[in-house]
Amino acid sequence: MLKMTQVDCIKEMQAKRLSFTEICMRTNLDPKTVRKYMAQEDFSPPAPTARKHKSIIDKFKPAIEEMLDHDTRVWRKQHHSATRICNRLIQEYGAQLEYSTVQRYVKQRKQERKETRTGFNELKWDPGEAQVDFGEADFETENGMQRRPYLVMSLPYSNAGFKQVFDGETAECVCEGLQAIFRHLGGCPRRLVFDNATGVGRRMEKGVRMAELFSRFKAHHGFEVSFCNPYSGNEKGNVENKVGYERRNDFVPVPYIGNIREFNRKLLDEAAKDFKRDHYKKERLISELLVEDVVAFMELPRRLFDACRYVKVKTDGYGKFCLDGCHYYSSAPEYAVQEIIVRIGAFSVAPLTPEAVPISEHRREYGAARTDITDYRTTISQLVKTPGAWRNSGLRGFLTGRLRDEMDSQSPGNLRETLRTMNNLWDVYGLETAMSALEEAAAAGRLDRASSTVVAMRLATQDLFPNLPSGLDMTIYDRQLLGPTRKEADLPW
Repeated sequence: MLKMTQVDCIKEMQAKRLSFTEICMRTNLDPKTVRKYMAQEDFSPPAPTARKHKSIIDKFKPAIEEMLDHDTRVWRKQHHSATRICNRLIQEYGAQLEYSTVQRYVKQRKQERKETRTGFNELKWDPGEAQVDFGEADFETENGMQRRPYLVMSLPYSNAGFKQVFDGETAECVCEGLQAIFRHLGGCPRRLVFDNATGVGRRMEKGVRMAELFSRFKAHHGFEVSFCNPYSGNEKGNVENKVGYERRNDFVPVPYIGNIREFNRKLLDEAAKDFKRDHYKKERLISELLVEDVVAFMELPRRLFDACRYVKVKTDGYGKFCLDGCHYYSSAPEYAVQEIIVRIGAFSVAPLTPEAVPISEHRREYGAARTDITDYRTTISQLVKTPGAWRNSGLRGFLTGRLRDEMDSQSPGNLRETLRTMNNLWDVYGLETAMSALEEAAAAGRLDRASSTVVAMRLATQDLFPNLPSGLDMTIYDRQLLGPTRKEADLPW
């Protein structure tokens, strides 16, 4: 290849109208070379290109591409490694290749194929549109450290985000969480985008079949639903970023969850603290943009949506039934070995009477580990009829301390009356107050209906008068009602 000084010399002589023969003589160049540059018109610098060399792997490249194409349709943990590709080429194609040659080419092609998929269209989001996704985080609970999912709804226009923690990712959880967020904001987004069918439905070959409960929730509120294309998380990148942001900022250090409903209400109340910062692109406060989002919302329906489903189950000989194949809940002994209807919500499970009245209510359990939950109140009526079963009952194991000892020492008639009192107080004042009243009455040696009821009334109403002077000694009144405690009865005065 000639230097540009030589080419320039040829073009100068050509411009002076020297003949072809004379130019060849003066430059002492091959006539073909002179003729080539005399005929060339464009001398713009060429774009650099990679020089291609022939390789022993060239004829096997179509087979390698076919294997890599296959990987795009299967689970990522079952993709071809370079070793597997090399072995297949040797076994199936008779290739005589070194592993290092195959490994270098496969690494190069995987990188090139990855780069072709990294570019995305920048999507535009209007006010009133939302994205929804689940994340996971660890929480301290009364049962130790637990990993729980949390539902996040983000508003891409304003970049505001809201979250609710649950024990599972069911349709009941999605509906419960979204409704709580809608009510907090005072409106409903016009369009919600999900990346897959988890909790909302099931992805089929030709689309997504929504769960019936979520379809009812959608009809109740009137919003539009869209699902991202498979393997296209960029279509809801705002909420995916928000899931990580919320975990890093609100769940570090690991928070404690006592009452999950109260914890979720606190999350909504404190969400606004994060909105006093600028939007990452629009240079306006998130709180200002959120106002425009809410203005574009639809009005909420007048009635709350009951985020639950009803299933028919068969009870065993103890009146218990099973959900999800491993979680057992009690109804009542009188409903043993029959079909009943069960109401299933995000947080609770309630077996119903034929008149749709809850027999009992349990905290809903999630996960694959077996659980067995009993509402001991439902066994009281059976124990009233058969007090002889008291010693081996689950209710006795539920009680502790002086109350259990006193009931152990009672005659069948007195035990039956105590069980009736327990049932009545539990019904009127709730479990905690009923048990506290019975324990105080037992400690005073007055485990009868009248004394237990008086103490329960006092415990239930003591918070109704917050302006009373603090430090009042109420024991004198208890002594008049219940008599002296056994310890006080031994005193000389």
